[in-house]
Amino acid sequence: MTQVKICGINDPVAFDTAIEAGADWVGFVFFPPSPRSVTPQAAADLSGRMAGGPPRVGLFVEPTVAAITQVLQSVKLDVLQIYGALDRLGMIRTRFGLPIWRAVGINATADLPTASLGADRLVLEAKPPARATRPGGNATMFDWAVLRGWSAPVAWVLAGGLTPGNVAGAIRATGADAVDVSSGVEHTAGVKDASLIRSFIAAAKAAGA
Repeated sequence: MTQVKICGINDPVAFDTAIEAGADWVGFVFFPPSPRSVTPQAAADLSGRMAGGPPRVGLFVEPTVAAITQVLQSVKLDVLQIYGALDRLGMIRTRFGLPIWRAVGINATADLPTASLGADRLVLEAKPPARATRPGGNATMFDWAVLRGWSAPVAWVLAGGLTPGNVAGAIRATGADAVDVSSGVEHTAGVKDASLIRSFIAAAKAAGA
């Protein structure tokens, strides 16, 4: 069955709904330019609403060790999802002892990664559009046809532009066994919609059953 990550959770309704609906991961964004960004304490308060449950993923952009350390002092994370810092992924993994998800922007076949570079999982999404203020969460899809024949070096997650209406088709077209959504389940930028979260998870699970 397809696994689902609901990213950019920043309020109790989104957190509770994602868990109740069967999300396999819940994600917190620690990147201030994002409308989904949370402080370490806010993430800790949300995560504390349920002991256990799905793994918590922390999203960072070009993070320093100090920045990650500051977050982990407040909230327990199970996965670090990282944009950039390609020369430091192995060091970060060793320093914190946590799995690393490496975000990869895709426009063409040439962008598909052939090595993990120290990551345990890849997150594939479209490269950000011109003048974008953040590397992900831009509701943009890449051409899924470029994945045909690609040999993934590690497990991967399909992201970027997914919605309750297209996620089933995306899974069938790409063979993805894990998907990641943020803006596709929001009614306004940074504000999750409970009904969209439920619909997304149900559609993804049904498509991958």
